[in-house]
Amino acid sequence: MIHSMTAYARQEIKGDWGTGTWEIRSVNQRYLETFIRAPEQFRGLEPVIRERLRKNLQRGKVEVFLKFAANPAHVGELQINESLASQLVKSAQWVQAQSQGDINPVDILRWPGVMEAEEMDMDVVQGELLKGLNGVIDDFKAARASEGENLEQMILTRLDAILEQVAIVEAHMPEVIKWQREKLSQKLEDLQAEIDETRLEQELIYLAQKQDVAEELDRLKSHVKETRKILKKGGACGRRLDFMMQEFNREANTLASKSINTEVTNAAVELKVLIEQMREQIQNIE
Repeated sequence: MIHSMTAYARQEIKGDWGTGTWEIRSVNQRYLETFIRAPEQFRGLEPVIRERLRKNLQRGKVEVFLKFAANPAHVGELQINESLASQLVKSAQWVQAQSQGDINPVDILRWPGVMEAEEMDMDVVQGELLKGLNGVIDDFKAARASEGENLEQMILTRLDAILEQVAIVEAHMPEVIKWQREKLSQKLEDLQAEIDETRLEQELIYLAQKQDVAEELDRLKSHVKETRKILKKGGACGRRLDFMMQEFNREANTLASKSINTEVTNAAVELKVLIEQMREQIQNIE
């Protein structure tokens, strides 16, 4: 199975501590390039995130976003610093005696350090977020695979079309050879020269060799076979497929340079169009 480098995945993780949201998106890139954006309290997770991406992906410009919203209702048990509160009460009573005022208990509780809540266990939160990261990476890979399947079908369709064009050229070759013979004979007649059948055959053989496209056609068929083999093997095959497109182009250009009638010329043009269509899509394959 082949994978596209263009994909998107999102997953939300909820717990008593709040909500975490992972997003991963990517576009084509020659190598694997990762960008991570996370809240400050989770900066320590970046090396872990990069390592997991590296183990699962080969190529692409990958962006990872982590959003976090704490649950305000998830507050640990309140604890009172009784010793500090007692000292504050005594001090407040002395102030009250001097000023003949009232003591407000809330003011005592508001004093820094009197009331404390348990801090959120960040190890637990990070552990659950990392489990969610595994899930969103799996979804991301599935999206890449789905898009890769579409690309594979498109390429296979173009490969079939290439073989159709090769068959068209092969079907016209006997006609081309006949046309060459008639054209050469006509020239000799116009010159009112005596036709030497042996010399005519030699000239025809020379022209046939010069215009022979059998080798190019055989190579095109071989490239189709090899490309199908690469697609079937799957994996990170984008670079290999890109190389095959260069080979296809080389044969198509040679065929175009040897074009000697309209049908062969049209076939060469159509081949170049098909190859370019494949090449554009292969740029997105991992």
